[in-house]
Amino acid sequence: MRIGQSSDIHRLVSGRKLILGGVEIPYDKGLLGHSDADALTHAVAEAILGALALGDLGHHFPDSDPRYKDMNSLLILRQVADLMKDAGYHIGNIDSLIMIEQPHMAPYIEQMRKNFAMILGCDISCVSVKATRGEGMGFVGRQEGVLAQCAVLLEESR
Repeated sequence: MRIGQSSDIHRLVSGRKLILGGVEIPYDKGLLGHSDADALTHAVAEAILGALALGDLGHHFPDSDPRYKDMNSLLILRQVADLMKDAGYHIGNIDSLIMIEQPHMAPYIEQMRKNFAMILGCDISCVSVKATRGEGMGFVGRQEGVLAQCAVLLEESR
């Protein structure tokens, strides 16, 4: 078994789409970043890279590379999934968390879980996505940004 964890933070700004877990969520602000800035998918992908001791997302997908400009982060996750499979591992489980004040995530969580399970080739029962608010405190509570965290357990494939 191998364990990885990661966090990702992106600023909320006007004029961008809000995409989390590969789901476009109707909202008047979106996340600022080089790719689509999907903080949740980034945290999941980087936790897998960490479990494999393969560095971080910036090493594999540098923001200085125009190929990744506005890229769908689910495509990044697919490439990370290929690295995981090539190394002889599969998902044991994923436990992820989105910290966002608004909008409420409950209507979108099941689709996020489905997206991750499909791309990573695991059963949806292996994927947890949770959400919490900042209760008006800190940058999350002031609606300045989003923080996503993830822990993964990888198991050797037989």
